[in-house]
Amino acid sequence: MTLEAHQLQLGYGRHTVVPATSLRLEPGAITCLIGPNGCGKSTLLRGLAGLQAPQSGHVELDGRALPSWPPRALARALAVLPQSPTGPDGLSVLQLVRHGRYPHQGLFGALRARDHAAVDWALEVTGLESLRGRILQTLSGGERQRAWIALALAQQAPLLLLDEPTTYLDIGHQIEVMELLRTLNRAHGMTIAMVLHDINQASQYADRLLVMRAGRIVASGAPAEVVSAALLRDTFGIGVELVAREDRGRRFPYSLPLTPVGA
Repeated sequence: MTLEAHQLQLGYGRHTVVPATSLRLEPGAITCLIGPNGCGKSTLLRGLAGLQAPQSGHVELDGRALPSWPPRALARALAVLPQSPTGPDGLSVLQLVRHGRYPHQGLFGALRARDHAAVDWALEVTGLESLRGRILQTLSGGERQRAWIALALAQQAPLLLLDEPTTYLDIGHQIEVMELLRTLNRAHGMTIAMVLHDINQASQYADRLLVMRAGRIVASGAPAEVVSAALLRDTFGIGVELVAREDRGRRFPYSLPLTPVGA
């Protein structure tokens, strides 16, 4: 499925955060939005997900404007994981993931065989089978994040949007989550778009980068085509040394921060 924004303008009240922007998420690709704090990354992702009404313009999913999609049909096509999600106390991993089947449930809301199968698959692919009975609050940060991803996967939507999925995680759990997302993309064909703060992780895992500054997309393309010392200086205000790295046969630029510009 294809998600496109057409002259999408987003903001709060009279304040515009993202001026009129048009973009298309490449089907079957991993797209990462990067940029400094406050540049509009999360606002743009929320707009693409239909969670924030535009000031002008619109978003289309497979050529159909998002507001015209029935809510359940949209949830079957598009899964969204917000930043730092929380659940009620006492909720088990299994109970959380089962909520992902809501868009598929019948009139009386009972889980059917295919719903149980989808939940089992989501737990299996995220490596949470042995933790299905655990209370969410007792899990490590990485395990909790995988549980929320499993909830989104249980929707069985071909599109997945995530806002800073590695926030507050240590480096080991960050890599764990990024590897999971790459597997979902490569092995299961999911189209994934996410906001990331770590430029090097974005370069390593993304097929395409969208670089934002002051609400606008200032660069887009493959990491090797987009990431440059000049771009990082102008976007983040820091000098870097770029080196070439390779991961499973794929070369990507890796930035070594030096000093803030003007220091």
